[in-house]
Amino acid sequence: MLRPWVSPQDLKDYTEIKEIKERADKKLAFDIARAEQKIIKITNNKFDAEEYAEKMPETVKMAIILVAEAYAKNTIEKAKKQIKSESFDDYSYTLDSGIIDLDSLNLEELLSDYIMSEGIGKMMMRLRAL
Repeated sequence: MLRPWVSPQDLKDYTEIKEIKERADKKLAFDIARAEQKIIKITNNKFDAEEYAEKMPETVKMAIILVAEAYAKNTIEKAKKQIKSESFDDYSYTLDSGIIDLDSLNLEELLSDYIMSEGIGKMMMRLRAL
């Protein structure tokens, strides 16, 4: 299947974040391309096998949408440059940054069936404790 595997409209349909729904399709396409590269890196799988020629698995699409949403949200939040904390004499306050950590998305659960072990050369060696 040719990339992109997810369209900007798929991302807009999924997200509940107003700023992402209003984001230009070209920018969302860029976020999606980055997300696809991230999924390829996590899985060591380029999804170019014949079994993916017709249709990309739904869990892979879900992971791409989650990562693309995180990239778009993080870009928007960085552009806002919100103050994280400020103090005046005995008064202080802190604002939540709104940045999404990719580790919190639990992508391994969605992608576990598609992770390929990466070997160097022709031999792979596995060790275990005795």
